[in-house]
Amino acid sequence: MVEDNSARAPYDHFAPVYDEFNAQNNYEIWLGGVLLPELERRGLQRSNDRVLDVGCGTGRAFEPLQRRGWAISGCDISQQMLAIAALKHPDVDLRNASATNLPTYCCGNSFDLILALNDVVNYLSGTGDLELFLEGVTRNLTPGGLVCFDANTLGLFKANWIAGRKSSMSDRGWEWTGLNKDAVAGGIFEAELAGERIQAHRHLQRHWTRQRIEAALTGAGLQRLGALGMTEDKSGIYLDPTPDESRHLKTIYIARHDG
Repeated sequence: MVEDNSARAPYDHFAPVYDEFNAQNNYEIWLGGVLLPELERRGLQRSNDRVLDVGCGTGRAFEPLQRRGWAISGCDISQQMLAIAALKHPDVDLRNASATNLPTYCCGNSFDLILALNDVVNYLSGTGDLELFLEGVTRNLTPGGLVCFDANTLGLFKANWIAGRKSSMSDRGWEWTGLNKDAVAGGIFEAELAGERIQAHRHLQRHWTRQRIEAALTGAGLQRLGALGMTEDKSGIYLDPTPDESRHLKTIYIARHDG
């Protein structure tokens, strides 16, 4: 079994400033206002109102879910991120686990919805990691339950991971520096984050092609319901039914467990 650890050390280092670094990412707008309505349009059921947030980090997705009556479980590979989540949300069931080795909750088939948001899939950089993650998803979804995750596009990697300081990612005392010479579809990308109140460290991600993701979904017994290109500007976040690796920041995948 392949166990991917590429996110553990980076996020242990990143944890002290993570919420501040990502303060501009409004989960109420993204998850509450965009993703959940899209999932409802695609048949999201609420047989037990249980949701699993994979790679939950500091729990930034929890409040929009709680406001809508979801009972939340969360897991993350970083104990430092989970410690912050536990302080903010002591009522949430939190577990230290990798996305490639998800626990089986309540004997399986437990959740109406599984989320893996904000680059979780891209940190699954090892051979077989994507397949292991989706097998764990299938094991934990109710029949008819949905999974939703995002994958960074090649355009985003070109913008933020090619060699040099990235102004869009560097401010308020932090420096994000891309380390790759070029952007290759399906390739591995590295960047360094340094600055105030954190130890300098590197992040490693893989670009997953749509073909590879769709094959992994099928192999895990999940039916793809949508692949949507995501863009955002000052006025909002938008989903396009025709995803484009150069025009969009992310591709949002939605799939159903029909077992």
